[in-house]
Amino acid sequence: MADDRQPKTTEVLQQLVRFNTVNPPGNEQPAIDYLADYLEQAGFEVEILGAQPDRPNLVATLHGRNDGPTLCYLGHVDTVLADPSEWEHGPWSGDVEDGFLWGRGALDMKSQVAAEAVAGAELARSGWRPGHGHLKLVFVCDEETGGELGAQWLTSTHPDKVRCDMLLNEGAGHSFQVDGRRVYGVCCGEKGVFRFKLVAHGVAGHASLPRMGDNALLKLGPALMKFAGSEPSYEVVETTAEMLRRLGQDPSQPAQALNHIEATEPVLARLVLEPMLGVSLTPTMAHASDKDNVIPSKADIKVDCRVPPGLGEETARRRVREVLGDTLDGLELEFTENVVGNESSVQTPLMEAISGWLTRSDPGAEALPVLLPGFSDSRWFRDAFPECVAYGFFPHRHMGLFEAVPLVHSANERIDVRDLGVAADFYTEMACELLD
Repeated sequence: MADDRQPKTTEVLQQLVRFNTVNPPGNEQPAIDYLADYLEQAGFEVEILGAQPDRPNLVATLHGRNDGPTLCYLGHVDTVLADPSEWEHGPWSGDVEDGFLWGRGALDMKSQVAAEAVAGAELARSGWRPGHGHLKLVFVCDEETGGELGAQWLTSTHPDKVRCDMLLNEGAGHSFQVDGRRVYGVCCGEKGVFRFKLVAHGVAGHASLPRMGDNALLKLGPALMKFAGSEPSYEVVETTAEMLRRLGQDPSQPAQALNHIEATEPVLARLVLEPMLGVSLTPTMAHASDKDNVIPSKADIKVDCRVPPGLGEETARRRVREVLGDTLDGLELEFTENVVGNESSVQTPLMEAISGWLTRSDPGAEALPVLLPGFSDSRWFRDAFPECVAYGFFPHRHMGLFEAVPLVHSANERIDVRDLGVAADFYTEMACELLD
């Protein structure tokens, strides 16, 4: 079945890639209009909703014959920027060469949008309708800059239009090996964002007379050194506890578990798993004097801080104090963002359905609950609909984790076209299993 859907999904993805939807400015309307027409012709009821007329969102519904749960497939059509001079194939070409489809959004996440759209459209055209419940496809205009015009706006302004019981979105699905086992990540939650500034004060002066002033910028140097030398922290939550258990590790001993995995899979342990397990502190920006010949009387550094789901500012402050110690004395700590992360339970019928599909389609493979250190639109749905089980899962069987992840937001983004058929097959089977 995947082979039958592969060329159709490839064609839809090519069309989507050829719409330049770099956000900002976005210009997502042509892509949304294309998807609306594609799904309406297949039999979906479609509705266009937008905070701004030129940046719409699409809600497409296939109603069932009887009451039941609503399954939602979510995706965004905006992308990050791309410099054509850095690409082997144009970022909006949609070229297919040597089994790969090239272009911005080929992985993040027009490919998933295409697979979800083809799965829904093929079901609708065949005459299939949910026996119980409803199938919704929600494609939004604005995710890369936070979702203010996309999922955040929809769930707060039109909650009844997008309310759902189960949701599948981006965030995981690439396969990888652990101790000889083939696993596919299922993203069950996202970290919270607690960005902050560290501010130092001094006395201005002429830069040619360095001892005449009190250089505020130098006071931040020790803090930067502490960040650079800090050891990982561990705050295990439901998702990461289950992840460690399924990897044969003790979740009450996360440092020991990570060391055990690192012995055989060092890249996986340090680059992928470690960021899921605790509070991260990453300095990203600095500002001091506005003139190169003036000693700064004030300087600050901005730090990107990510905190596991359900934990708040108190946890972030504690971690900052653990890392900086007395170095924090004399500096101002000012939080500029305060967004608590959330997660869905790992023990649900949706997880069982994903695991069952993996058993059938890739014998021996297993589903592994994982946490997204970054951000996805799933968090808006969990906030708006507390009973909603929201996972990120876009299965990649042929293009593994370490091949795909470096290409996201990078030049030469591309996807193995075989995985387009695999994904479309998955979304088709999930709708039939969960709604019939």
